[in-house]
Amino acid sequence: MPNPNRDRPHSRTGTEGPGLSGEPLKHQTDIARAASLIADPSRARILKCLADGRALPANALATEAGIGAATASSHLAKLVDGALLTVEQRGRHRFYRLAGPDVSAALECLALIAPPLATTSLKQSNRANALHRGRSCYDHLAGRLGVAIMHGLLEHGILTGHDGIHRPDAAVRDRPASYGHDVRYRLSRTGRTALAELGIDTDRLPPRRPAIRYCVDWSEHQHHLAGGLGAVLTARLFALDWVRWGRSPRVVNLTDRGTHGLKRTLGVIITDGTIPSGGEPARPG
Repeated sequence: MPNPNRDRPHSRTGTEGPGLSGEPLKHQTDIARAASLIADPSRARILKCLADGRALPANALATEAGIGAATASSHLAKLVDGALLTVEQRGRHRFYRLAGPDVSAALECLALIAPPLATTSLKQSNRANALHRGRSCYDHLAGRLGVAIMHGLLEHGILTGHDGIHRPDAAVRDRPASYGHDVRYRLSRTGRTALAELGIDTDRLPPRRPAIRYCVDWSEHQHHLAGGLGAVLTARLFALDWVRWGRSPRVVNLTDRGTHGLKRTLGVIITDGTIPSGGEPARPG
């Protein structure tokens, strides 16, 4: 089922709401209530599990959070009541998803100031490395995979407007783990043709949201593609089996078919250690 919150128009700052005009902190908002909902460790794990934009059933979320079904039900009810999650009935099961991309963006921003969780097992280390290699940022791709795709689009003239590198000293409003504002990317005529060959009609991108946006990737400190085009491109890569979901929430794996397909259609060359020139080393998160 379509999620009406998912395709709402974004404000200039990437935070939206009735009458906020892109300046939410200048208005009276109940930050404490939102913070208290996220502050509980179990609810935080549930929100992180849903940060890729997918809808998941309550039992899967309970398992991921390491809590019982009754406890999970109580937490999910609070998150829905607090407008951080939406819920839909599918047969006998209820499926939950984030209320919109701004919830995911808020979680990314909090990750910048939160102390890192201690890595106490090989499994946790592998999961952290996998998130750096490739992950979802709500409905588009991030991590080294997302950044490499963005660079490929720029290097081959599909997108124009910047080189994709985040330079903190020159940034005006751009900050890691947030939607970017300092740069305006444009889709070229040759880019439309290249994307059409991939099966993407750029004249039919999702309505009510910017066609082209970018995020400053928190782990790579570079730009990855967001907006309607980022969402449609990501969905197409999944449909082609060029990328697949990993075992852990948000982890996205590039397939062998995807490696060859991205090189052939978009000129994107990706290896496991790909970090385009000029990027800073990935940091723990």
